[in-house]
Amino acid sequence: MDAKTRAARIKLVAFDIDGVMTDGGLHYTDDGHELKTFNVQDGLGIVLLKRVGIEVAIITGRNSGVVACRAADLGVSHVYQGVGDKHSVAAKLLEQLGLDWSELAFMGDDLIDLRTMGQCGFAIAPANARPIAKERAHVVTEAGGGQGAVREAIEFILAAQGKLEAAFAPYLEAQ
Repeated sequence: MDAKTRAARIKLVAFDIDGVMTDGGLHYTDDGHELKTFNVQDGLGIVLLKRVGIEVAIITGRNSGVVACRAADLGVSHVYQGVGDKHSVAAKLLEQLGLDWSELAFMGDDLIDLRTMGQCGFAIAPANARPIAKERAHVVTEAGGGQGAVREAIEFILAAQGKLEAAFAPYLEAQ
């Protein structure tokens, strides 16, 4: 099955954070507070997904108050942090939402993401992902994590579902 066909079936998109929604860098202040840089275009992509009725989740291996703030800012209610077994969390979320693995897109970049990428209906990796993650992805974005990769993946899914124009419509001038 080709990537476009897979993307057309998606009802839930789950994202890793470090290396996917960020460039993977970890920045700390002198007093130990963590800083992360998120791409605003990726954030608008998440808003677009939600606008057309596609569920969004964050499943990340690290715990970060910054991630909780970003998720709240974007209205993402399915947020799982400090997760060692992303596959089990994804399985429970799918069950809770009444969805099948084929309806899940997962975007990851490293070893901890492979099991989920291997079972989901549409696996995506950013350009800066580890080679082993790229090998298992149905699509590898041209952009790197934190540099528009999330938005690129979202637009691919929306285009495959014929929803891209509807998602963009509120932002376009009346013709």
